[in-house]
Amino acid sequence: MAGNGATPLARAEQFIWLTARVLEQRRFAHLFLGGSADIVETALAAYRNEDGGYGHALEPDLRGPVSQPLHTAHALSVLDSIGGCGGLRVERICRYLTDVSTKEGALPALHPSQRGYPAAPFITAVDDPPAELLATGPVVGLLHRNQVWHAWLFRATDFCWAAVDSLEQSHPYEIEAAIAFLDGVPDRARAESAADRLGQLVRERRLVVLDPGRRAEYPVAAGYAPGEHHFPYDYARTPGSLARRWFSDGEVESALDHLAAEQKEDGGWPVNWREWAPGTALEGRPIVTIRALQTLRAYGRRLG
Repeated sequence: MAGNGATPLARAEQFIWLTARVLEQRRFAHLFLGGSADIVETALAAYRNEDGGYGHALEPDLRGPVSQPLHTAHALSVLDSIGGCGGLRVERICRYLTDVSTKEGALPALHPSQRGYPAAPFITAVDDPPAELLATGPVVGLLHRNQVWHAWLFRATDFCWAAVDSLEQSHPYEIEAAIAFLDGVPDRARAESAADRLGQLVRERRLVVLDPGRRAEYPVAAGYAPGEHHFPYDYARTPGSLARRWFSDGEVESALDHLAAEQKEDGGWPVNWREWAPGTALEGRPIVTIRALQTLRAYGRRLG
């Protein structure tokens, strides 16, 4: 049992065993305790549907059984973390992505099949949803980074380039999606140039908290929850991200100090988005906790 003098990792472990779904328990065991990757994939398979997509509230803010692009993107990120982005499983996912794509060949944030099932009030179902960089960018970047080749990627990549090149007014989650795309896309020279422009946009429009001690002075994007700010590590999850260039060493270290200090007494990290139902916060916190630990470890912070 973790005591008062326990390490951040030991405290987080107790939190995970106490609160997390089986999937997050298996992920934590694999990432930090030497557990098998196979058991992560077995847990993830419970969320997979016959259409090749994923549902069943894998992404906690969307409830119900139906497959959704956001669920499926989440599944891909889990597979990526265990080196599992290949073979027939990803071929099935790409077929699903093809089937739910818009006329632009890219992904909507919410497919109309969600209608009738509970969902966060800030995610609205419409009959003919537009393609969005928010949903498409992370998926395209991840598939490119894993050297997945599928016909769906051609038009989806073109869509992402056009969306990134046209970004002028944006918000933090869309910038996150853009940098996830740029970190994986094969044209590195073009990606670096686009990332430099986005970095200027983020700083000019104060879409990142550079001084955690003065957090309240930074604006919150329209539609976000009070205090739903972004920090340098939200854009640059690893030192190898193109977004790392946007920030000085001091700014990154200050942000990481803040992230480490956000660990709560129960060992978990908090969610900062709007909590609209009791279960979503309970399921979201272990996901956020694993992400925080991964980020701190990627930057060489000692966890245990």
